Amino acid sequence: MATSAEYADLAERYEADAEYEAGTVVRLGGDKEITQTTEEADANVFGIISSAPGFEMNAGAGTDETHPFVALAGRVPCKVIGKVVKGDRLISSNTPGTAIANTGDSPDYRPIIGRALESKDTEDAGTIEVVVGAK
Repeated sequence: MATSAEYADLAERYEADAEYEAGTVVRLGGDKEITQTTEEADANVFGIISSAPGFEMNAGAGTDETHPFVALAGRVPCKVIGKVVKGDRLISSNTPGTAIANTGDSPDYRPIIGRALESKDTEDAGTIEVVVGAK
């Protein structure tokens, strides 16, 4: 038997310290279970707030406002700043809740949130589709 979904990410509800919109990069910590990232290459990066999860785990735990779905694997929109080339590894930036392309050669994979599925050729903030969890 096959299981299919219109959307393409696996997400679970976590208690957030604020309301976050889809595409926000989050980390474990803050006053609740999750908070948005605020520093570059945060090794505690955890996931991205999902826009419409294909698979919803822990669905009964709160509402989208208090316990948003965090994409842990699969395709999801992600807030990014700066230029990104399709295939780039993404890490958190100094801009809260936003990712950037990882331009370093560090072998440390802990800060990597996922891989870009599309390019963005401007320096300003935007949203692109990424694969969460891919290193």
